[in-house]
Amino acid sequence: MSQQSMSQQRAFNLPNLLTYARIMAVPLIVLCFFLEGRLQSSDFARWSALGLFLAASVTDYLDGYLARSWKQTSNIGRMLDPIADKLLVATCLLLLAADTDRTIAGWTLWAAIVILCREILVSGLREYLAGLKVSVPVTQLAKWKTAIQMVAIGFLLAGPAGDKIVPYITETGIALLWFSALVTLYTGYDYFRAGLKHIIEE
Repeated sequence: MSQQSMSQQRAFNLPNLLTYARIMAVPLIVLCFFLEGRLQSSDFARWSALGLFLAASVTDYLDGYLARSWKQTSNIGRMLDPIADKLLVATCLLLLAADTDRTIAGWTLWAAIVILCREILVSGLREYLAGLKVSVPVTQLAKWKTAIQMVAIGFLLAGPAGDKIVPYITETGIALLWFSALVTLYTGYDYFRAGLKHIIEE
């Protein structure tokens, strides 16, 4: 088998297909809120978006687990996996800040801003350090940070629709979002502290 064929096979293995599916879920989640031709956070829109979000979140765990278990890790998978996570989180946060129920509003917008700014800054730091051939490994706390963000967004997507079934769904989501923002600040500081010595040495 040629090197090109092997590369193509790795690009379309199951773990990578799951990552591609997570990226494709992003515009579908947005579409759920525009089914009526305008931004409308109806109960149907929220439950549909939540279903897609939960499916995408499961692929986040499965793609990495399968890649390690089946020894199918690839460069494209390592590149796209964190990008897919950031696209999913950023899109949902922006959608929830813009929806008609204003699920994320007021002071809670700062929690979303902290999360978005950290992701952009850390991505820039990683790109800079990659040019120096320095890798910054993902810490266990950073993985927990992503998990907390996903749970918070899940609660917020359910939002008022979820409140009709179980009280305080929205409030729980907001509390978790603030908690994830605090963890995000800490992990962002941790990454910058680790990368700063390489920047200074350079």
